[in-house]
Amino acid sequence: ILIVGFILIFIMPSFVDIFGQLGAELPALTLFLVNASKVMTSWKALLVVGAVVMLIIIFKIINGTREGKHFFDRFKLRMPVFGTLFQKVAIARFAGTLSTLITSGVPILQALDIVRDTSGNEVIARAMDKVYQSVKDGESIHEPLRHCPVFPPLVCHMVAVGEETGAIDQMLTKVAEAYEQDVDNTVDALTSILEPVMIVFLGAIVGVIVVALYLPLFNIPKAI
Repeated sequence: ILIVGFILIFIMPSFVDIFGQLGAELPALTLFLVNASKVMTSWKALLVVGAVVMLIIIFKIINGTREGKHFFDRFKLRMPVFGTLFQKVAIARFAGTLSTLITSGVPILQALDIVRDTSGNEVIARAMDKVYQSVKDGESIHEPLRHCPVFPPLVCHMVAVGEETGAIDQMLTKVAEAYEQDVDNTVDALTSILEPVMIVFLGAIVGVIVVALYLPLFNIPKAI
């Protein structure tokens, strides 16, 4: 963004003057860049910045409500590729926090209440509401988790085994460790893929801009 902005604001105006002196017909791609440069170097740029700031403020306001946060958190979990990563992070945080609290002797209802407030994900928080009510009514922890699509069947099964054997903290620790390791592996894999992709993407953008700047030069003989 910084590179493209620098080109449009500081470099493109010089080429615009040259194009104007030549009087050559500008290709569509070059004309698009010229118009973008004019917008960036005029008062209209303030409108663009104001619109971006307004969108950020609106997003913050909506995300500040519980329904809005639930919508965005659910959207994050459904994103391709990254949705699985967000899911694994949420499960690891849930299992690790709950395991630590139970091991420390915190009452189960209070532990669930803390997990709900520190989950960082409204989908998990709503699942904790159901788990809290289930435990309060003398029922199990794993049963409400089965109805939450965030938790895979294997996690629910391990929680159920932990409840039956009285070692739920140990089972949650194993779940947290497994998913934390999985998150690390996923992040490493995504990083190794994203780095070359971003380099190629950036190179393509700069290349298109350079081509757009020099295309009109081929029309100089016609203009002459």
